[in-house]
Amino acid sequence: MTASGARRISPGVVFLAIALIGSVVFVLYAITVRDTSQIPLLTAGGVVLGIVFLGLALYTLRATWRAGIDGRNGRALGLGVGGGIAAIIGAGCLAGALIMFLLSQPA
Repeated sequence: MTASGARRISPGVVFLAIALIGSVVFVLYAITVRDTSQIPLLTAGGVVLGIVFLGLALYTLRATWRAGIDGRNGRALGLGVGGGIAAIIGAGCLAGALIMFLLSQPA
Protein backbone atom coordinates (compact mmCIF):
# COMPACT_ATOMS: atom_id res chain seq x y z
CA MET A 1 0.00 0.00 0.00
CA THR A 2 1.10 3.54 -0.62
CA ALA A 3 1.06 6.40 1.87
CA SER A 4 -2.46 7.41 0.81
CA GLY A 5 -3.80 3.90 1.51
CA ALA A 6 -4.44 2.98 -2.13
CA ARG A 7 -3.02 -0.22 -3.61
CA ARG A 8 -0.42 0.16 -6.33
CA ILE A 9 -0.93 -1.93 -9.47
CA SER A 10 2.29 -3.48 -10.72
CA PRO A 11 3.36 -3.11 -14.36
CA GLY A 12 3.31 -6.90 -14.74
CA VAL A 13 -0.40 -7.04 -13.95
CA VAL A 14 -1.12 -4.25 -16.43
CA PHE A 15 0.93 -5.99 -19.14
CA LEU A 16 -0.76 -9.35 -18.54
CA ALA A 17 -4.22 -7.77 -18.53
CA ILE A 18 -3.59 -6.02 -21.85
CA ALA A 19 -2.13 -9.21 -23.36
CA LEU A 20 -5.06 -11.31 -22.12
CA ILE A 21 -7.69 -8.89 -23.44
CA GLY A 22 -5.89 -8.55 -26.78
CA SER A 23 -5.50 -12.29 -27.28
CA VAL A 24 -9.14 -12.99 -26.38
CA VAL A 25 -10.28 -10.30 -28.84
CA PHE A 26 -8.06 -11.85 -31.52
CA VAL A 27 -9.50 -15.34 -30.92
CA LEU A 28 -13.04 -13.95 -31.04
CA TYR A 29 -12.20 -12.24 -34.34
CA ALA A 30 -10.73 -15.47 -35.70
CA ILE A 31 -13.95 -17.31 -34.83
CA THR A 32 -15.99 -14.86 -36.91
CA VAL A 33 -13.80 -15.16 -40.05
CA ARG A 34 -15.39 -17.45 -42.63
CA ASP A 35 -12.70 -18.22 -45.21
CA THR A 36 -9.67 -20.44 -45.71
CA SER A 37 -7.58 -18.49 -43.20
CA GLN A 38 -9.85 -19.31 -40.24
CA ILE A 39 -7.96 -22.38 -38.99
CA PRO A 40 -4.50 -20.71 -39.15
CA LEU A 41 -5.92 -17.65 -37.37
CA LEU A 42 -7.48 -19.82 -34.66
CA THR A 43 -4.20 -21.69 -34.30
CA ALA A 44 -2.24 -18.46 -33.89
CA GLY A 45 -4.81 -17.14 -31.44
CA GLY A 46 -4.65 -20.34 -29.42
CA VAL A 47 -0.86 -20.17 -29.23
CA VAL A 48 -0.92 -16.54 -28.10
CA LEU A 49 -3.67 -17.22 -25.58
CA GLY A 50 -1.74 -20.22 -24.24
CA ILE A 51 1.44 -18.17 -23.89
CA VAL A 52 -0.44 -15.42 -22.06
CA PHE A 53 -2.05 -17.86 -19.63
CA LEU A 54 1.29 -19.58 -18.97
CA GLY A 55 2.83 -16.16 -18.36
CA LEU A 56 0.01 -15.45 -15.92
CA ALA A 57 0.74 -18.77 -14.19
CA LEU A 58 4.42 -17.85 -13.85
CA TYR A 59 3.49 -14.42 -12.50
CA THR A 60 1.21 -15.96 -9.89
CA LEU A 61 3.95 -18.46 -9.00
CA ARG A 62 6.22 -15.57 -8.05
CA ALA A 63 3.39 -13.79 -6.24
CA THR A 64 2.54 -17.00 -4.36
CA TRP A 65 6.15 -17.37 -3.28
CA ARG A 66 6.31 -13.78 -2.03
CA ALA A 67 2.98 -14.06 -0.21
CA GLY A 68 4.15 -17.26 1.46
CA ILE A 69 7.37 -15.66 2.62
CA ASP A 70 5.46 -12.65 3.98
CA GLY A 71 3.17 -14.94 5.98
CA ARG A 72 0.00 -14.14 4.01
CA ASN A 73 -1.13 -17.75 3.79
CA GLY A 74 -4.67 -17.14 2.54
CA ARG A 75 -3.40 -14.95 -0.29
CA ALA A 76 -0.74 -17.53 -1.15
CA LEU A 77 -3.36 -20.28 -1.33
CA GLY A 78 -5.66 -18.20 -3.54
CA LEU A 79 -2.81 -17.24 -5.85
CA GLY A 80 -1.69 -20.87 -6.02
CA VAL A 81 -5.15 -22.07 -7.02
CA GLY A 82 -5.55 -19.25 -9.55
CA GLY A 83 -2.10 -19.90 -10.99
CA GLY A 84 -2.83 -23.60 -11.30
CA ILE A 85 -6.05 -22.88 -13.17
CA ALA A 86 -4.18 -20.46 -15.45
CA ALA A 87 -1.55 -23.14 -16.15
CA ILE A 88 -4.23 -25.69 -17.04
CA ILE A 89 -5.98 -23.22 -19.37
CA GLY A 90 -2.65 -22.30 -20.98
CA ALA A 91 -1.71 -25.93 -21.58
CA GLY A 92 -5.19 -26.60 -22.99
CA CYS A 93 -4.91 -23.65 -25.38
CA LEU A 94 -1.52 -24.82 -26.62
CA ALA A 95 -2.79 -28.38 -27.04
CA GLY A 96 -5.83 -27.16 -28.96
CA ALA A 97 -3.60 -25.00 -31.17
CA LEU A 98 -1.37 -28.00 -31.90
CA ILE A 99 -4.38 -30.11 -32.83
CA MET A 100 -5.74 -27.38 -35.11
CA PHE A 101 -2.33 -27.02 -36.73
CA LEU A 102 -2.16 -30.76 -37.41
CA LEU A 103 -5.70 -30.80 -38.79
CA SER A 104 -4.97 -27.91 -41.15
CA GLN A 105 -2.11 -29.78 -42.84
CA PRO A 106 -2.91 -31.50 -46.13
CA ALA A 107 -3.02 -35.28 -46.03
